[in-house]
Amino acid sequence: MNLIKFKYVFVLTLLFYGLISGIHAQDMIQKVIIQSNDGMRFDLDEIQVHAGATIELTLVHTGKRTKEEMGHNFVLLNKEVEIRPFAMSVLDEKENGYVPESKEDIIVFTDVIGGGESTTITFEAPPKGIYNFLCSVPGHFGLMQGKFIVE
Repeated sequence: MNLIKFKYVFVLTLLFYGLISGIHAQDMIQKVIIQSNDGMRFDLDEIQVHAGATIELTLVHTGKRTKEEMGHNFVLLNKEVEIRPFAMSVLDEKENGYVPESKEDIIVFTDVIGGGESTTITFEAPPKGIYNFLCSVPGHFGLMQGKFIVE
């Protein structure tokens, strides 16, 4: 009788392990919440995700000021794009939410939001590497930037 129980548990263990090991990064949804505030700060300066995973990123503005007074966005740049030159290139892009019409330097971005608002974007994590992110509203990138690490 004990041998039958052992075989049963062994088979269940193998099935469970097979199911778990069959889950790939592209099947995962990683939720990331990054907060911004009226003090021009993100609460995260580093975000780690898995290559190929579906990322659900929510930007939350915990402040009270409007988006016209102290709006923030989240912009994830392509691998070789540097923060300062990019930020300087979008100074006159208010109508486009401070992102250029040509999105060649950008992986993904959110709308500009004000205090008490949030916005969510969903995207596939880029290939392994280290990417820059920032708030591209003029003057904010100096304090509101970080690394997006894909493992």
